[in-house]
Formats: sequence, structure tokens, C-alpha cells
Amino acid sequence: MPIGSVCWDRPRAVRPPPSTGAGIPAMAGCGAPGSPPRQSGPGSTLEEEEEDDDPALGCDGDLEVNPYDGLPFSSRYYELLRQRRELPVWTTKYSFMEHLEGNSGIVLVSGPPGTGKSTQIPQWCAEYALSLQFAHGLVACTQPHSLAALSLSLRVADEMDLNLGHEVGYCVPHEDCCTTETILRYCSDEMLLREMTSDPLLRQYGVVVLDEAQERTVPTDVLLGLLKDVLRQRPALKVVVVTSPAMEERLRTFCGDPPVVRVPGPGPPPQLLYRDPPAHGHVTAACQAVLDIHRRQEPGHILLFLASEQEISECCRAIQTEAMALNPGLGPLLVLPLHPGVGRAAQKVYEVPEESSRERRVIVTHWLADSSFSLGTVRFVIDSGLELRNVYNPRIRAESQVLRPISKSQAESRMQRAAGSLPGTCLRLYSEAFYEQHLPPSPAPHVSETSLSRLVLLLKRLDIADMGQCDFLDRPAPESLMQALEDLDYLAALDDDGNLSEVGIIMSEFPLDPQLAKALIASCEFDCVEEMVSLAAMLTASPCFVPPSTHLEEAVTMRQRALLHPDGDHFTLINIFNAFQQHNADEVWCRKHAVSGEALRLAGIVRAELLEVMQRIELPVSPPAFGTDANVLNIQRALISGYFLKVARDIDGSGNYVMLTHKHVAHLPPACCYLLRQPPQRLPPWVLYHEFTISQDNCLRVVSEIQPQMLVELAPQYYLSNLPPSESRDLLMELREKVVAAEDVPAVPEPLGEAAGEDDEEREVCVLQ
Repeated sequence: MPIGSVCWDRPRAVRPPPSTGAGIPAMAGCGAPGSPPRQSGPGSTLEEEEEDDDPALGCDGDLEVNPYDGLPFSSRYYELLRQRRELPVWTTKYSFMEHLEGNSGIVLVSGPPGTGKSTQIPQWCAEYALSLQFAHGLVACTQPHSLAALSLSLRVADEMDLNLGHEVGYCVPHEDCCTTETILRYCSDEMLLREMTSDPLLRQYGVVVLDEAQERTVPTDVLLGLLKDVLRQRPALKVVVVTSPAMEERLRTFCGDPPVVRVPGPGPPPQLLYRDPPAHGHVTAACQAVLDIHRRQEPGHILLFLASEQEISECCRAIQTEAMALNPGLGPLLVLPLHPGVGRAAQKVYEVPEESSRERRVIVTHWLADSSFSLGTVRFVIDSGLELRNVYNPRIRAESQVLRPISKSQAESRMQRAAGSLPGTCLRLYSEAFYEQHLPPSPAPHVSETSLSRLVLLLKRLDIADMGQCDFLDRPAPESLMQALEDLDYLAALDDDGNLSEVGIIMSEFPLDPQLAKALIASCEFDCVEEMVSLAAMLTASPCFVPPSTHLEEAVTMRQRALLHPDGDHFTLINIFNAFQQHNADEVWCRKHAVSGEALRLAGIVRAELLEVMQRIELPVSPPAFGTDANVLNIQRALISGYFLKVARDIDGSGNYVMLTHKHVAHLPPACCYLLRQPPQRLPPWVLYHEFTISQDNCLRVVSEIQPQMLVELAPQYYLSNLPPSESRDLLMELREKVVAAEDVPAVPEPLGEAAGEDDEEREVCVLQ
């Protein structure tokens, strides 16, 4: 996710003046302004007495000095405190703190979305840690999505009257906005899992909050199992697992029957409406439903769930076009997309409009907002009931794009978005019969649908040699684990005993997929580190090309052709990154060439991170040589060292590429340099690709030509032997026999010349095994 490295400071000596709240991101569970703080006294409830004993309060219950930084509280703090006390989760604070201070190492918190769990629970954990003077460590709160970690840290820093990037921070891939002062850290679950490779017992933390556990991401599932083991070695650690009611029983059993804190719902359930599946497509039906609500002039914002980012973009354009023809008297309609690709623009959904504004907001999203990004002003939810997911198939080592129904628990969670003090309406664009018959009870755990190579590499780094030692809510399929181990063995990441080899240990240092990490390590042998680091950064960042405006398409295509490299898409990506740097990250240049400046800036951040890792583990970094023939060959060798599993051959000369590892046929993508170059030339017979997803177009992604002789020299012999029978395999084995035969022939002195130079070049090839 392209996020720049920015931290926000408030003046350390003077608090900001009272604010109306405009522009403040109202995070998950933020309700309407509440009543003034309740006073203790005769007849006060236990909850009210507990509030007056809040560690954030000064002497005698006066809210004066912030215990975290010693500065006076601002009036903004009191305003937000009134709102916080109106949240449903606030009624459970006494019970939660009692359990947290008890003897149980795990506390389970169960509640629907929009109740304030993600903002309040971590703050209460910080109060607990403060009461112990942070003797056991700080507080970490994981999120399954990086955007949610960023947004929540913004809101919580505001509620705690602290500076983001100081006492409250966030840590997500490629951005760490924390300091030595940070006492509450929001982070993606992936980052905390990586942190365990250097600190297996997480000794710097006294409380770890696993939020949104029902999302079932791979890192969260793994953390659940690993933290159970950490608790046996660190009894002082506290683990808080936050989930939806649908997952409560499973997690309670898995965690050993810990105490459970149940959070009440945000209000009366919304009105539920079903609609028969539309004949003209669910995107069109969703757009029409939005416009119908707006025409009726019923108050409240709209939250619309679609299946994919592409549908979100299509729907936003359609609503904006239709809205231009509506009666201006209905008021403006602001359409906001919400998915990982929007980056920091996601904060727009929390900007508070002026009180006199009649603006209605339509937030168009997908699974990202199933649990995260609660909005108290949403009164209408429109649910398409579908999601587009990539599901990994270990038999063919490829992902398939699957459009499928969401689960019943997801549908219920989406419906709850319209609940509140003013009940709303949830419109499901499918029938009740479809809900009952086709929606599974819960979503599939990601560990059953994802390639496990990266996970196995990480667990091996944690000295978990046998995957049976790791406790999973749902165990990965044996076939997936075997395929992951086989891939790591091909990459020379494992030794004869199945433990990490020296190469495997180095690979685990990089925040990259194993194949890309191996290619980067191999670049040290082939003297092309500078280029491979740039390429690895570009492959890690989001796709850099953006669709140009229709009337500029031809001009943009001409400019993009100047960036194409004749040797393939991998080299084109290096070209684009170098050109971006040479133009000093100029946004005008980006627009002219229809490339994303945000993605390229992220690539720069990733590149710096990778170079830092290489310097830390003392890997050699060769000087740049991009553009020379020798450098092109070296980059190809480094790529093949990591990506020999992803090679395809054109079987008929017309662009029908068959994978070596399975029989699927794929095609070059429309943006491939081999299809865009002018005049058109022959298509490469053998290609190495970065990704392949079985979808409607069945296109390879990021493709470069290779020579089969190079593949035979650099790929492990037993990998070639294990390929399924095919004409391509026969050709490679024939080449292999010729290479072996040539190696057995006694060396004959040759006169110096071109042939000798070629032999020297071949002898310089070093296979990293």
C-alpha cells in the first residue's frame, strides 16, 4: 500500500484550541456527541465510579494532566471523551479491565462492528500497562489491513490527546511511524509476525491485541498459535483477541476457554430488504439503488459493498455520471471509493462536512470494510453479496480469480453497519433463498487459499522445523505444505535435514516472496545488484501504469513506447524507475506517461529498505551497469535463479504460452512490451513471468524473454526431471544432455578469439545453490 513516511506532531507545550471536529477522522465506533461526563456520587453506578477511577484522570477525578506526556488536556480531549462514553463498548470497560488484571493470559472480546472495540480496547490496555509503569512492555494492536492500522492510530492519538508518531504510532509495510516514546503501536499483523523473527517472545510488549481475528488472515491465524506458546514462556504477557460474535465459540475453544467480554450492539437492528438478483448485473443494480435512495431524500450516508476494485471504479464513474443529471435540489452526491489502492485518500470518508451542508456521501467498497472503517452516519447499506478473491492452487502453482458469494457472517456484519440509534436499512441485492442456500456460514481461512512458501520460510526461521508444532485454527492442507517445502527445496533454501540452509536464512531476511528474494541474492553473484534491487522494488509496489484519459490515450501510448525495453517487461520496469528518478519524481512527467507517482515513490522506499537489509547482512552491492549487453544477460541469470518455476513456452508461434509446471495456456498481457513495440516483431518463444492468475483473460504479468539453454544451466537438475511430460520438457532434457556431454569432453586448447570469449563468459556463470 503506497503510504508515505509521515508523522504528525502537535505542539508539545501548547495544546490546540477547541475544534469543531471538521477534518478529524472519526474512526471505528465513533458515535455522535454524547452527554457531559457523568459525575460520581450517591446512587452512581459501578460503571460511573469506574470511570472516575480512570487512570487518565487526575486527582479527585479532575481531568487536568495527561499521564502519558504530563501536559494539560485540551478541550478537544473532553469533547471526544463525551463521545467515547456513548459507545456500546464503554459499558464493558469495568468487566474488561477486571479480566485483564486477572490471572488469565488471554481475554476474548466479542462484539459486532461499529461498537468502538478497535479504538477503546487498545487504550484500556495502555491504561493497564501504565498502571504497571510499563514494567512488562508496551501495547501492540494488530490489524489485518494496513489502511485500518493507519486510520485507527490517527483517531486514537486524537482521543488520547497525544502526538501521532510519538506516544501513539503505527507500523505497516514500508512505513514505521513509531519512536522510542511510543507506548501504543497499531501495526499490521504481518509486521508483528515478522518482528517475531528477531524477538520470538515479543519481550518489548506487555499487551498484544489481535483485532478483527474473524478476518482469518494468514498472519493473524499464525499469531494466534504462536502467542499461545509465548504465553507459556512469558506468563506476564497479556493477549487480547477481538472478534465478531460469529467466531466467538471457535476462538474460545482454541484459546482454552478464556474469559469473554461481550459488547452489545450499536442499537436496534436495521430494516432488512432482499431483492431478486438483477438480470442486468449487480453493479448497475447497485448504482440504481443509490440513485433511488438519493431521490427519496431520506437522510444518511450510503455504504455500498461490491466484489472487486474494478467494480468499485466502474460504479463510482457510473454514479458520478448519473448524478450530474439529477435535480440540483436533491443536494450534492459525493462518491468515495474505499479499497487498499486508494492509500491515504481513504481518510476522506471520515472528513466531517459542514453542518449546513446537504451533501450525501456514498462510500463504495468491498471486503476491506467488512469489519474495519465504521461510520456512525451510515444509514443505508447496499450489499451485492459477492466477492472476487484470488485462490491459490498448489497443484498448478497459480492463483485463480474466483467470483463467489460472501459468507453469512460477512452478510450479517455488513448489515450491522446500518444499525444505530437511528435504525437504517440494509438492501441485499440477492434473494433470501440465495442467502440461505448459497452463502457459507463463515469465510474460508486465508491459509487454505494462499501460497504457503513465504509462511513456511518464516516459520523455519522461527525454528519451527515441523509444521505440526504450530497450532492453527484450521490446519493448512498437506498438499499446500508439501508444495511449499518442495519450492523452498528447489530454491536451495533448505538443507538435507529440512532446516534452513545458509541461503534460506538470508532469504528470510528480506520482506519478499522467496523467489524474488532468491533472485536478489543471486544478483550478488552476477554483478547486477543495483538493477535487481530496483526491479524487486517495482515488483513489490503496486502496478505503476494507470489508465489514461480516452482523448489522451494515443499520445500517452507514444510516450510510453519510449520507456519500453527490447529485452522485456522486467527491464522496462527498471527503465521507468530510473526515468522517474532522473526527472526528480516529477508529477507532470508521471501524468504525461500515465504512471503512478505514488507507486513509484513507494518503490523508492522499498528499494532503500532492501539496500539497508543487504548492507546489514553484508551482501556485496555491485555498481550500476544498466544498458550493457553483459548486464542484460546477468539480470536474466539472476531472474532465472529465482523464477525457473515460472517459465512458459509458445507452443505454436502465435502467442499461446504453456506453463512448464502444468498444462494451462496463457497469453501476453496487452501492456506487454512485445505487443506494444513498433514495428511489430516476433513473439519470444520462451518467457519468464512474474505472476499468472487464471481469470477471464488468462494473461501472464511482467514477461521477459529467456533462452532455454540458460534455464538448463541454472535450474536444479531434479526440478527439470520432475516436470510433467511435455514437448517443452523433452526439449529441455535434450539440451541438458548436450550440456552434460560437452562437460565430459576433455578441454582442447583454442586460439584466442571470439569463441574463447564466449567460453569465458559461460565459465563465469555461478549457480547459487
